[in-house]
Amino acid sequence: MARDIAEAQGPYIIDIASRDIDVPLSDLGREQALGLGRWFGALPAGAGPDAVLCSPYARAYETACLVRESGNLGPGVSLRKDGRLREKEFGILDRLTTHGIRQKHPELSEQRMHVGKFYFRPPGGERWCDVILRMRSLIEMMAREYAGRRVLVVGHQVIVSCMRYLIEHMNEAQILAIDRLGEIPNCGVTSYQSPVENNDDPRFVLQLVNFLAPLLEAGTPVTTAPDAAASPKD
Repeated sequence: MARDIAEAQGPYIIDIASRDIDVPLSDLGREQALGLGRWFGALPAGAGPDAVLCSPYARAYETACLVRESGNLGPGVSLRKDGRLREKEFGILDRLTTHGIRQKHPELSEQRMHVGKFYFRPPGGERWCDVILRMRSLIEMMAREYAGRRVLVVGHQVIVSCMRYLIEHMNEAQILAIDRLGEIPNCGVTSYQSPVENNDDPRFVLQLVNFLAPLLEAGTPVTTAPDAAASPKD
């Protein structure tokens, strides 16, 4: 990926011609999406998604389309883009490598290290807290408009982490500890079950975390390369 090459070779700027939002899936990414879709299609009746929500980024939308088509999910499974699922915005740091941030904006690099990713907001960009606010709004909408339905959400790494933070009622230390364990694999599945009725605990029940069986069963290579080619490592 452009970002990985840039980080390895040490330039300031990640060499990518198009906007991050327009970056398409790679051939491997399409293969992974097809494998995931076939897995959904093989689930027992009534176990697959009733609706799909996805980031407006080209690669996320293409992933959602391929999953729906290869899984034969049917015309009744709606597909809806939602801007709240977009990648985290990096503002002035967009397209800069970690080395580039240190060289061009040393004061921001120092602040970033001191404050931490949860609270650091680059000029013109977002901090994790800001993404969490959008995810809170999205989850409230899903509870209102998709109550009782199985919804597949297709997003980006930080989206998965911020949704886990909200759904599992985590704190900053807990979600950052999970984040330090490694990057989320592409087309990995994290899923929840609705809370049991008449239960004092209203939280959703975590079922799967970064589940990769759909790719392994399809013989598709598993990758953990970030999908944000035009963003600094965060």
